[in-house]
Amino acid sequence: MVILFIGDIFGRTGRNLIKENLSRIKEENSVDLIIANGENSAGGVGITKEIYEDLLSYGIDVITLGNHAWAQKKIFDFIDDADRLVRPANYPQGTPGKPYVIVEVNGRKAVIINMCGRVFMDCIECPFKTIESLLSEIGDNAEIKILDFHAEATSEKIAMGWFLDGRITAVLGTHTHVQTADERILPKGTGYITDVGMTGPLNSVLGVKKDIIIKKFISSLPGRFEAEEDSGQMNAVLLRIDENNHVSHIKRLNLV
Repeated sequence: MVILFIGDIFGRTGRNLIKENLSRIKEENSVDLIIANGENSAGGVGITKEIYEDLLSYGIDVITLGNHAWAQKKIFDFIDDADRLVRPANYPQGTPGKPYVIVEVNGRKAVIINMCGRVFMDCIECPFKTIESLLSEIGDNAEIKILDFHAEATSEKIAMGWFLDGRITAVLGTHTHVQTADERILPKGTGYITDVGMTGPLNSVLGVKKDIIIKKFISSLPGRFEAEEDSGQMNAVLLRIDENNHVSHIKRLNLV
């Protein structure tokens, strides 16, 4: 089985990249399951129902979120009915939305879990304790287990990789919008990368217009962020899953 995981889709540029390139990438790599982080897909913050439906129509099977999950207030109108949308599992019990989604692909079931880190981010439930509980809950209901760990600190992501090595199929970092060059298969078979990167504006500061961020650094004054729009870049990883549900190959994609 081949899984494509797409890094944070940022704004209109990121959505257009998916629309224009996804079917070709899927065909060229014989992809069976496509997962994407969509928490920045609506103008750089959050997601709307219309964008969620558009991304599914482009060929994405499951969309994960992150710390900007609630930025678009109308998300509360549809998140409970969105059966391919996954919000961070370590928000408190009773939070709207699904902490994981199980899909069947080629006779095998895959669970996609979303989790936020806590270092330099909002303090929510412990991701390590939460994933432990979720794995017990999921049990044998899914053979393939993919975690989108949406976190800031590289140390927290690396620690999660080692914590879960051999227990899930892959730990894939998102959030920093910069693709890291440390993709590997851990000793017990878990695929790992600290950050998949961003699918969005290339000539920007993490997707935002350069001048706005430069001015903020120089002046220390707040400013309204605006998504840059250009030809963009698409960051992703390809995972080949063997019959033991371990990653046999992991490859970064960086399309400019």
